[in-house]
Amino acid sequence: MNKAILIFTTVFHLAGLLALAQTGKVFDNMSMQSEILNNERKFAVYLPPDYSTSIRSYPVLYLLHGAGDDQTGWVQFGEILRIADEAIKSGTATPMIVIMPDANTGKRGYFNDISGEWRYEDFFFGELMPFVEEKFRIKKEKRYRAIAGLSMGGGGTLMYALHHPELFSSACPLSAYVGPLTVDGLKERLDRNEEKYSENDLQAYFERHNAVELVKDVPVEDIKSVRWYIDCGDDDFLYEGNSLLHIEMKKRDIPHEYRVRDGVHSWTYWRESLPEVLKFVSDAFHQY
Repeated sequence: MNKAILIFTTVFHLAGLLALAQTGKVFDNMSMQSEILNNERKFAVYLPPDYSTSIRSYPVLYLLHGAGDDQTGWVQFGEILRIADEAIKSGTATPMIVIMPDANTGKRGYFNDISGEWRYEDFFFGELMPFVEEKFRIKKEKRYRAIAGLSMGGGGTLMYALHHPELFSSACPLSAYVGPLTVDGLKERLDRNEEKYSENDLQAYFERHNAVELVKDVPVEDIKSVRWYIDCGDDDFLYEGNSLLHIEMKKRDIPHEYRVRDGVHSWTYWRESLPEVLKFVSDAFHQY
């Protein structure tokens, strides 16, 4: 074989191998045992392209799925591997680890229920977060931790960041369910789902699980310590709650990005949102 051709072929193959190496990895069937929920919990993880060849620690994005999906939602339908790889390769996002928990086993949702029998939020902060931040090389400071999610997961994003603003540098609710808009709405939902509750608990539970009420009540400096990116389609059925949230944040002079794009409550919309989310949270990771 001609020497020049041999060199070209070798370089070509090496370039191909290098290109293959520069991709992230997704594991969508990871699990851990929860004592709080008394069952096995699944989660998915995205590891950035250089994770296996480095020894450094990475920032983390907790990415929450919507109702009806599980930890594989952002993998299968959200195309996290392709979108994150492209964002990191282009330089619009910094290499990060993405944790995608399952909130659709046992009961659906990210919160403790009103009876206190199902404590998913306690599990998230007390078990899941410490587990994954030890298992993977994750930076544990607030400025290197972000949260995002769609629909039900957008509600989880809002409530988690408002309940624990000391833990997250950025929060990106997409097409978010902001919670029941009235106490009567909460009662109707509980009755529809045949959940046990006491009338005396309704008001307090409503105030803790309605993002608009939380924005009114949580100390404004705590809310301002989180960078907010709110995104909801103009034809999304959850437009009202997102609009009210934007208005309340404006009233309290809370800085936030508010995006209303052409679209409905769909994966087409959220796949277009994800690159912007990765860019937004990376700004904090980079100490903008």
